[in-house]
This record gives sequence, C-alpha cells and structure tokens, in this order.
Amino acid sequence: MENETGRRRYTSLRRVAQAHQTRAEIADAARRLFVSKGWAATTIRDVAREAGVAVPTVYAAYQNKAGLVWALADAADLAADLPQAIEELESTADPRRHLAAMAAYDRRLFERAGDLITLLREAGRAEPDLADFYLTGRRQVGEHRVQVFSSWPDGTLRAGLDVPTAVDIYAALCNIDVYTTLHIERSWSPDRIERWWGEALARELLSRP
Repeated sequence: MENETGRRRYTSLRRVAQAHQTRAEIADAARRLFVSKGWAATTIRDVAREAGVAVPTVYAAYQNKAGLVWALADAADLAADLPQAIEELESTADPRRHLAAMAAYDRRLFERAGDLITLLREAGRAEPDLADFYLTGRRQVGEHRVQVFSSWPDGTLRAGLDVPTAVDIYAALCNIDVYTTLHIERSWSPDRIERWWGEALARELLSRP
C-alpha cells in the first residue's frame, strides 16, 4: 500500500513537470514566431503547430495571444536578473557605481529580452491592455530611478539638474532603441555599450563624474 501511494505521488509530480515543460515549449514557440513573423501575423494555430501541441492545449495554458505575451514579458525581468541589480545597488553608496549597476541591468535586459520588449510594443498597437502593460512597466522603471537618484546626497547631481530631468536623461540614453542601434547597426559589443552607458550617465548626471 505504501509503495502504491508513493507511485501515485510521483505520477502526480511527473504530470506537473510535464505541464510546466509543455507551457515552456509553447512559450518558446510563440517567442520564435512573434519575433520572426510579427505579432499580428501569428495565430494560435501557428503557435500550436510550432510547439507540436493541439490548439486547445495552447488556450488551456495561456488563454490567448495576449496571455502568451504577458507570460513572456514577465520572464524578461527574470532573464535580466533583477535581484543581482538590487544587490549591486544596496552594496554601495557611490552614485557612479549605482549608475554602472543600472546600466548593467539594462544591458542584460536588452541583450536577453530585447526582442520581447520590441514585441510588446508591437502587440500594444493592437491590444490596449498590452499597451497599458508596456507603459506601466516604463513608468515603474522611471519610479525606480527616482528612488535611486533621490537617495543621493545634495550636490550629487550636476548643477541645475533636478531628479525628474535626470530620469529623463537616463531614459534618453539607455533604451532598447539606442541598444539596437549600437549593437546591430554599429556592431558594438554589449560590453562596450554597458561601459559607454556608465561613463555617459556619470558625465551627464553627476557633478563630479
């Protein structure tokens, strides 16, 4: 009887693992198709065919295309290792190192999930909820930068620069479009982009870069 109970328990665990694997395979297939074909041209049937599953399986896992994009977007911060960025910010009081840590996080985000960010912007043109999701994410990023910049002592920012303007300058320098231009069009390595961002941010924002 005990062995039978154990077998049932492990059978249940295997089913859970298989369900997670199926969801991951569907998400991977969706990401490939969304990036290669575009959001509008990709159908749930396309995703199911690419993942090798039935159409109802995709609906059961993610409900619809918007649900797939939401799941992919949630994975973006995990890919960029947000906990590492927080640890780096908390380990020092040096504004220059804060900027370097923030630039490193942005580099990881755009390097590992830049296609998802571009996809989310595209999908937002057809799905108001996804457009709101994208804009909310951008606002949250701005709020995080406000928190960091506001923690610095008076006189840290360049003369005449307030925190909101500093956040605007950061957003103008460090974004997916700048990353794509430098990496794809100008053949800069991600390391070079990260270094340049850190130096440029210190030069533009700090009173003593």
